[in-house]
Amino acid sequence: MDRLHAFSYFLEGLLPRASRPECAAALREGISNAACHLRDIAPEFARSDVYAQLLRVRLFADWLGAVPLDVASAAHEAAKLASFQQLSGSPPDPQLDGGYWFGRRGGALLPYMNPVSAAFACQALQLWENRDNGAQPHRHLLI
Repeated sequence: MDRLHAFSYFLEGLLPRASRPECAAALREGISNAACHLRDIAPEFARSDVYAQLLRVRLFADWLGAVPLDVASAAHEAAKLASFQQLSGSPPDPQLDGGYWFGRRGGALLPYMNPVSAAFACQALQLWENRDNGAQPHRHLLI
């Protein structure tokens, strides 16, 4: 799972050259491989930032015309990512409410939040929600 996080940075790094056939092919294969490994590993260990990074790269690769969006896979990743968000506990904790848990091990949430994971999650889910409005955000938002 940790290597999928690093590999996602590589995929994002291909985006500026997505118009080159070899980079588009690497994106297409890389997205497919990352998604396959994520689904295989997730029951044992899953990271919210990996779901977010994969969703972001899918969306940007589609907007750039490099890799058509696999809507079903993106919807699955968006739903899994959203499941990491802490929504009003009992009693509500303003320090945690709305945040994103870092990961799950064996199906149980890990007991900490990570601001980077939360930022990735917020961005990815906002991009997902806005994907059909015609606006295509600039890839520099990934920096």
